[in-house]
Amino acid sequence: MKIVECRQRSEEWFEARRGIPTTSNFDKIITSKGEPSKQRYGYLYALAAERLTGRCEEAFQSAAMLQGILREEEARRVYAMTKEVEVEEVGFCLSDDGRYGCSPDGFVDDLDGHGMVELKCRMGKAAVEHLLASKLSTECIQQVQGGMMVTGTEWCDYVSYYPGLPLLIVRVTPDRSFLEKLQLELDKFCDDLDRVCDQLRGK
Repeated sequence: MKIVECRQRSEEWFEARRGIPTTSNFDKIITSKGEPSKQRYGYLYALAAERLTGRCEEAFQSAAMLQGILREEEARRVYAMTKEVEVEEVGFCLSDDGRYGCSPDGFVDDLDGHGMVELKCRMGKAAVEHLLASKLSTECIQQVQGGMMVTGTEWCDYVSYYPGLPLLIVRVTPDRSFLEKLQLELDKFCDDLDRVCDQLRGK
């Protein structure tokens, strides 16, 4: 893993992730069941445009997403106090070959080894749903498993936070079977992305 030292959502952060697949969008490459996603080519073409033009299109951010970003620091503090650990903030993490990456919400060391944190600050309705389910959300499987693959961490604490509600912490470990499928699909995706970019540069 290579770490790009920067503040998340800064210009340096956007530059580091421009034109490469990131774990927050791995669901566009592979489904939670390990099958190729139907969104694959749309995501591939969007990344090709970023890589060739040097411009990142503004991603849509709903009111709920913006609220989640604002609450992230508070969630990190509450998690750290609850677990009695220090959370190391990090900018952007690249795979060893630099072809894909992720932005963990923090690194943590405890008796179980070196781990990462994935904070989710949803609106009230969704927060209650996740508390009742008390497990890793299906929609986050690719991001969490992909994050552990990129960073080489031994576990990930999936955290759901909403002020006034109990804090949900689910410890997730690498799913080797899923990661094999993810690696296969990711390699294919990156090869196709390189091929499309080479083809368009030659025109």
